[in-house]
Amino acid sequence: MTLKVAIAGAGHIAEVHAKAVKNQGGQVVATIEKFADKAAAFAQKFSIANQYATLEEALAGGKFDALIIGTPNFLHAAQAIAALKAGIPVLVEKPMALNATEAEEMLETSLRANVVLMVGHCWRFDEETRWLKQQTSQLGTIVRTKGYGVHTHWGPGGWFTQKHLSGGGAIADIGIHAIDTARFLLGDPHPVSVFARMGTYYKDCDVDDTGIIIVNWDNGATSYIETGWCQPYVDGPQASTQLYGTKGFAQLFPTRVLLPNLKPENSFVKLLPGRLRSKFRRKEEVEVKSGFKFPRQDHYPQSMYDRQMAHFFECIQNNRTPIPGAAEGLVNMKIVDAAYESAKTGEVVRLQSVLDLTSLATMKS
Repeated sequence: MTLKVAIAGAGHIAEVHAKAVKNQGGQVVATIEKFADKAAAFAQKFSIANQYATLEEALAGGKFDALIIGTPNFLHAAQAIAALKAGIPVLVEKPMALNATEAEEMLETSLRANVVLMVGHCWRFDEETRWLKQQTSQLGTIVRTKGYGVHTHWGPGGWFTQKHLSGGGAIADIGIHAIDTARFLLGDPHPVSVFARMGTYYKDCDVDDTGIIIVNWDNGATSYIETGWCQPYVDGPQASTQLYGTKGFAQLFPTRVLLPNLKPENSFVKLLPGRLRSKFRRKEEVEVKSGFKFPRQDHYPQSMYDRQMAHFFECIQNNRTPIPGAAEGLVNMKIVDAAYESAKTGEVVRLQSVLDLTSLATMKS
């Protein structure tokens, strides 16, 4: 069955999703965009038959099997909830909502309606991220991670820089990518505390353009994350993540694993006192190469979004809960909210259990 899809929004990310729909055998049958000129250009580019100014019009007059939301953040919750209540599966761009309260309402709606809700944390579908995830068992216990969600020498304008429309600045825009990538590579632990420092130094706006976030997880690991717009330098491209384990080191972009290789002790070394013996037992690093080139030609490949769309389609067709779904999106929003609170108060923010799985199961039943 060819899935018929409506897309809310007509900007860059809407075009990426439209290509992904086509590449997965779907059909974009409607665009939802209040600016008529943008809607017309988008519809013409992708041969979309129907144009609507609002989601309400589309739900009333359109026939489509799924909705993709690529609108400004302040619209995410209202549009997703309306579609879910109408029985329409939703893929919503990150951040999931303006805040965790809205995200929780979206999650509850999807569970009560038993309708698929997926959140576009796209780096989980990148082939290098997935390769590295498969290697993490070699690292022993992962003690800490370091990741980046940073734009150097530029930053977005328009609604991205207006708090009432975006909910936040660099952390909500790209820092959330670094947060979710670290969490994915760690096996999706839950956050127990967040500490953050943020400020606005490079842009004239009412949201953050600079930040550091420290997240402590319930598996004992700690993640340090840098986020920002217009920064003068960054150690790695978007979603680049380093993993420090008790048995080795791994890195995303450039993607590789470094494992220690202890030289066997010869008969002479065995006769030495312990302190001297340790000097002779020097560790050599063995690199497990991923085979991926760095830097890569396109850091945001269409194939990543194609895999994301394939997962969305599969979940719709089999009524499966997507990963990343509303639960993963809510965890990230809890971290973002806690980071803003910490930056405001200067204190560590402790988080209780983000999800009460018992109550959520009750909602779904």
